[in-house]
Amino acid sequence: MEMLIDFPGGARVDAHFGAFTVSTDQPSTGGGKGEYPTPFMVFLSSIGTCAGIYVLGFCRQRGLPTDGITINEEIITSPTSGMVEQVNLKINLPASFPEKYLDAMIRSVEQCTVKKHIEHPPHFEIATVIGE
Repeated sequence: MEMLIDFPGGARVDAHFGAFTVSTDQPSTGGGKGEYPTPFMVFLSSIGTCAGIYVLGFCRQRGLPTDGITINEEIITSPTSGMVEQVNLKINLPASFPEKYLDAMIRSVEQCTVKKHIEHPPHFEIATVIGE
């Protein structure tokens, strides 16, 4: 899989893959217009949306409605480094949700692909190429 990253102007940086484009920007304090999320916010949102895919799949497999289900994602950062130290995901379920599925729901969300990649990060290799 490959993505093409380009620079459409200002502080925007876009990623193109398949038929999709993910646009990012910086806030005005960072030289951008704040028209799109920052790359880091896109990264953080991928954690919660990936968890959401697993919640959705869990419910679909069991014929459970997703009405009223939400996920709160809490990001805890180090006050000294500013790096993310902990990510808390709270799956909010309606009172009618069957209690017998609570542990299984957690086990399902634990399978989130983004979470697994953070827990087992890839190796990065960075190179420059001129005139390609």
